[in-house]
Amino acid sequence: MDFLELEAIEGLRWSWNSWPTTKSDCESLVVPLSIMYTPLMHFSELPTIPYDPLICSPCGAVLNPYARVDYQSRIWACPFCFHKNPFPRSYAGITETNLPAELFPTYSAVEYSPPTSGEIGPAFVFVVDASMVEEELRALRSEILLVVDQLPESSLVGLITFDSMVRVYDLGFSECSKVVVFHGERELPPQQIQQFLGLGYSKQFHHGKMSAIRKQSFLLPLAECEFNLISAFEEIVPLVDVKQGHRPHRSTGTAISTALGLLEGCAVTSGARIMVFTSGPATRGPGIVVDSDLSRSIRTHRDIITGQVLYYDRSCKFYKRIAKRLCDSSAALDLFACSLDQVGAAELRYAVEMSGGFLLLGETFESEQFKKCLRHIFSRDADGNLNMCFDVTLEVVTTKDIKICGALGPVVSLRRKNDIVSDTETGEGGTYTWKTSTATNKTCVSFFFQVSNEQNRKPKPGSAFFIQFITRYRYGNGGVRKRVTTVARRWVAGKSPEISSGFDQETAVSVMARLAINRAEECYARDVIRWLDDGLIRFASRFGDYIQEDPSSFRLTPNFSLYPQFMFYLRRSQFLDVFNNSPDETGFFRLMLNREGVVNSIIMIQPTLLRYSFDGPPVPVLLDIRSVTPDVILLFDSYFYVVIHHGLKIAQWRKQEYHKDSNHETFRNLLEAPEMDVVQLVSDRIPMPRIVRCDQHGSQARFLLAKLNPSVTQKTDHTGGSDVVLTDDLCLEDFLADLQSLAVRK
Repeated sequence: MDFLELEAIEGLRWSWNSWPTTKSDCESLVVPLSIMYTPLMHFSELPTIPYDPLICSPCGAVLNPYARVDYQSRIWACPFCFHKNPFPRSYAGITETNLPAELFPTYSAVEYSPPTSGEIGPAFVFVVDASMVEEELRALRSEILLVVDQLPESSLVGLITFDSMVRVYDLGFSECSKVVVFHGERELPPQQIQQFLGLGYSKQFHHGKMSAIRKQSFLLPLAECEFNLISAFEEIVPLVDVKQGHRPHRSTGTAISTALGLLEGCAVTSGARIMVFTSGPATRGPGIVVDSDLSRSIRTHRDIITGQVLYYDRSCKFYKRIAKRLCDSSAALDLFACSLDQVGAAELRYAVEMSGGFLLLGETFESEQFKKCLRHIFSRDADGNLNMCFDVTLEVVTTKDIKICGALGPVVSLRRKNDIVSDTETGEGGTYTWKTSTATNKTCVSFFFQVSNEQNRKPKPGSAFFIQFITRYRYGNGGVRKRVTTVARRWVAGKSPEISSGFDQETAVSVMARLAINRAEECYARDVIRWLDDGLIRFASRFGDYIQEDPSSFRLTPNFSLYPQFMFYLRRSQFLDVFNNSPDETGFFRLMLNREGVVNSIIMIQPTLLRYSFDGPPVPVLLDIRSVTPDVILLFDSYFYVVIHHGLKIAQWRKQEYHKDSNHETFRNLLEAPEMDVVQLVSDRIPMPRIVRCDQHGSQARFLLAKLNPSVTQKTDHTGGSDVVLTDDLCLEDFLADLQSLAVRK
């Protein structure tokens, strides 16, 4: 079974493609029944239907190819609740040979796009840190103005700057620069922010009658305020008077809350983004990360674990409240943080992630990484519309024997319950509907299910069950679309071989990784690793072939053989092992894992390694220290950074400039090959990964060595010229040997 081909048709990856009929058999699988769903995935064939869908009145399911149709009576029976629904008159011409697209058996997914009247475009509030140095501010200004120049004229725009104070620019006032100033220390309720900004209705007499006129000039269509916006950007002056021994004053939390209050007061219904550009941590007000006094260092993982942090918990709670308001307003929060130090992304992560926004941690606003990311967000489609999706809601409908436990990913539970919602919650649970403010074609959400077996009712093995995903979103042109994906799988007996043949190892480890980082938010990392180990031992014991008490007899079939290896690298990954990472970096890594699809998640967990040599074309090699040899070039891809590693001999020849000699064209081609592949590798990744070029035994080689399996260490007999890793970590061979000995115990 080719799971990638199935994903290209359905947009789904299942951990198990055949489900047991009883709850106890499902629990014995260890890996939960789950689906990784990419709601806005690009399909080679996706029929677009120019009218609204037909909906089953009792259960809310949409007409799909699995519905039973009575062409004589013009009635369709819902496969989820078996209710019979009449067709409207618009379906009068339907016959067995004249089917609408939603009934075509070859289409698992269809998209409904009814015509809509033109609306005001989405809103963009630019929140700019005025405490950054002049060079950074200049680079940021030019890049933002470049993006603004390409925005549709119907887009709403606003500008807020912050340092110790927060300034909201009145873009409708042309005589001079006019701002409303808020104190950075104060956390104001939304109503008070709107009152200070003068948002609301003013009563005026018009032709002898009282009329209500909505007035505000802080968020205006670009066509009405482009000149004022550009002038306001040009007038932003960097803060130069910073007290010695202190950090610049930044009231980031107050600025974000003010921007959100502005959007709430203007009642924006077409989607919005709050785009924060900062170069340092918040030092005052709500969301504070660290005091301005440099004698107080910014928090580390150890400080958070031991509770020696003054502001962390309070700031996280503040941004969780912000996340709820963002969801209610259908506004996304983007954070572009360019600094050599931490900026407070760990605290901000929840609000950014749950609203579907972008998080970029860079070093400078002059970098290509920042420019590429910002331009990607504002890219256009073939019709010239902004390639953005706002106000995304996900609804799941299942057959009566399945209950929904929850979801993990950049979504918020709307707490809407019905008969198919389980009392057991996983992640964002207690609902059949979720919401996020924005999503991309790569945003992926994990859904978790369980078999109900209510009233001792058990489905019959061999019969089919159905799951439908209904995604409603507002596209960049203002039109509301609804994508419906309906899929079917079969029930099987608890010991059926179809369970093993339908196991997707890559999806399983991606799901377990999301569960692990969800646990890591509340538990110690060692407890999470122990939980993973216990599950892996039970998994190996359940699906391995072995003679009890004989580890040498242990075997796993090809469908399961890679799973323990994936789990080994997950245990060692930066998602759980936070040593040498800041809280900001860990927050960024976990956010990306929680939203990317299966293929990219696997690269994050177990990076890829390619070897380039004179022997032939590049070939994949084991992620092992033995793969590092003097006469090869290695291309290492861990998703977040890409390493081009030159062996000792290759580096010497390069330094002697042999590649510039026409007699050594083969060597020049060898050096160029990984460079060309890197360009292609990172072309569609946002944010763009860091590219590291290093030589064997060089200091930068640590980026590669830290991820390799330490099969040769200072404790082993190392012969054959291999490099040595100085570590006490367990190698993959010893890990698998220990797993086998524990799995075969009685």
